[in-house]
Amino acid sequence: MAKSASISMRVNPRIKAEAEAIYRSLGMTLTEAINIFLHKSILEGGLPFDVRQPRYNSETEAAMREARDVLAGKVPAESYDSASTMFTALNE
Repeated sequence: MAKSASISMRVNPRIKAEAEAIYRSLGMTLTEAINIFLHKSILEGGLPFDVRQPRYNSETEAAMREARDVLAGKVPAESYDSASTMFTALNE
């Protein structure tokens, strides 16, 4: 079947260059990679990979909440006068 349809899209130039480099290292063009993606999407009946929000363990989620609270000024940020003081506090 002849390739006769075109797709025009906008993409971040850095992302395009990085993707081109990856596919070039695999011996294909970005156009060929996009065609593979489209064929695989048809075979899968949708996106050929899972689309999910990341899930973190409870310790990581607690650390992220704490970081957000520090940034928002809800919790004072710890400060240390030296690296050794900081490491001592971290080890406690």
